[in-house]
Amino acid sequence: MHGSPSILPLRLEHLAFAAGRERLIDGITARLDAGPRTVILGHNGAGKSLLLRLCHGLLAPSEGRVLWSEHGLGSEWVRRRQAMVFQHPVVLRRSARANVTYGLALAGVSLRERRRQAEKALAEVGLAALADRPARALSGGERQRLALARAWALHPEVLLLDEPTASLDPAATRAVETVIAAFDMAGTKIIMTTHDLSQARRLADEVLFLHKGRLLEHAPAREFFERPRTPEGRAYIAGDLSW
Repeated sequence: MHGSPSILPLRLEHLAFAAGRERLIDGITARLDAGPRTVILGHNGAGKSLLLRLCHGLLAPSEGRVLWSEHGLGSEWVRRRQAMVFQHPVVLRRSARANVTYGLALAGVSLRERRRQAEKALAEVGLAALADRPARALSGGERQRLALARAWALHPEVLLLDEPTASLDPAATRAVETVIAAFDMAGTKIIMTTHDLSQARRLADEVLFLHKGRLLEHAPAREFFERPRTPEGRAYIAGDLSW
């Protein structure tokens, strides 16, 4: 889906974000490489979504740095090679197809190419038959797949997903997970948050476990789920909400 050079690895260096006197992200250092699907876990309020927004450049860190292959977030090259899909994606008051072509237009894709690329992206996410339907008439799961189609059309090297199935029923969740797997197979690096441990077990190759804004564990998924190293990690796997 993309060529070289790569924006990976992603390096987080002593990353912190504060709101007033409260440090919501507290000194996170990590390196994420191409390949493994990375899932960020933690209780509500741990900083999962905030960390994604910092990586995507929607927020500026209070301290530390986010580096994509040694480049900062101000680089246009970096911005064009990563995409983010939110838990509740915004859709425009136009057709599903036009939602995709609009993003392509902003990316500078020629008018001739936009429709072809949009049709291909909609087909990849199973929405080809709904291309002419108003986007705001789509179901929640269909809207999420439309957001993924917009990302697919732009051929991102890295896809950031913030709780992409949090409000979906099981069938819609499976459909979205199928699309995520297709991105992965096409070579896109997946970095996602989820509150669903079953989903994390299905999708994760590696886990970042956050607790109160701090990164407590960064481990292969199987190792984290079977042998978490910290008391907080063990409590999280056990479903203990008292932490």
